[in-house]
Amino acid sequence: MLHLRMITPHHLTDQVVSLIDQTVGTTHLVVLPGAARNPEGDLVLCDVAREAADELLQEMRRLGIDKSGSIAVENIDLSISTRADEAEEEAPGEAADAVIWQQLSESTHEESTLTITYSAFMILATMIAACGVALDNAILIVGAMAVGPEFGPLAGICTGLVQREPKLAARSLFALLVGFGAAIVATTVFSLVMNALGLFHQGVLDTPRPNTSFIWQPDPFSFVVALLAGVAGMLSLTSAKAGALVGVAISVTTVPAGANAAVALSYGEFAQMWGSAEQLLLNLGGIILAGTLTLIAWKLLWRTQHDRMIRPPGAPRV
Repeated sequence: MLHLRMITPHHLTDQVVSLIDQTVGTTHLVVLPGAARNPEGDLVLCDVAREAADELLQEMRRLGIDKSGSIAVENIDLSISTRADEAEEEAPGEAADAVIWQQLSESTHEESTLTITYSAFMILATMIAACGVALDNAILIVGAMAVGPEFGPLAGICTGLVQREPKLAARSLFALLVGFGAAIVATTVFSLVMNALGLFHQGVLDTPRPNTSFIWQPDPFSFVVALLAGVAGMLSLTSAKAGALVGVAISVTTVPAGANAAVALSYGEFAQMWGSAEQLLLNLGGIILAGTLTLIAWKLLWRTQHDRMIRPPGAPRV
């Protein structure tokens, strides 16, 4: 269940209450006339099943509540209420499958903004991967994949395309390109410093690397894995099962490919550099394609549930 707290202008409160009454999966409605001071208005509270929340939020925004008042949404970790149980049963679908598009846009906006912290994680992840390349150490490669924050901008691009939010897509693409660009430049310098210290040597790129050679040798499986990772990542975000993102992060060679490109560039090994760049672009493209198609399919699926979200006139509510 989700808890909605709304400040509504006096002239819209009746419409808001009527809308809540008409939406399935809602309960615990409370109206406090004149309780709000900034902005002035009435305070309306209700609980809604996650499955029905997106429909209700969209209708609230059509009334302009987000502009003339406010809408706050909170997760309810525990609700001991028979009415809440009945509301969840009334709402179509399952809570784990529900998509709240506004929440998805907000979360991807935060994760896809170019910040110092985001850039630092990108650079550190790429440097860790560079050490894994130099040592042919698969553990370091996996660790670098887990540290890399690049899935946030990738999700932002997918969400921006599906939701027709060009600013979100452009901001995410900018963060992705600048993040990888800064990481590759910084890691190239890092590689040169490590070489001067005698910790890296050019021969490592020429010797067989059974544990990490896949990084700069893309093949059809690279694209297939990227597609699967894109689907898994989007399902994880839309169903709020963020734990699965760790598995997505360590399944694609985006950060390691950037690291190998940087190390190869520092030694003038352009063949490996281009191979790594191809691997990087292949994975990024696959994730964006699969993620976008997943969101489109999810949106079409939930659109079929639209009529079931509205309670027929005269039907009893929970």
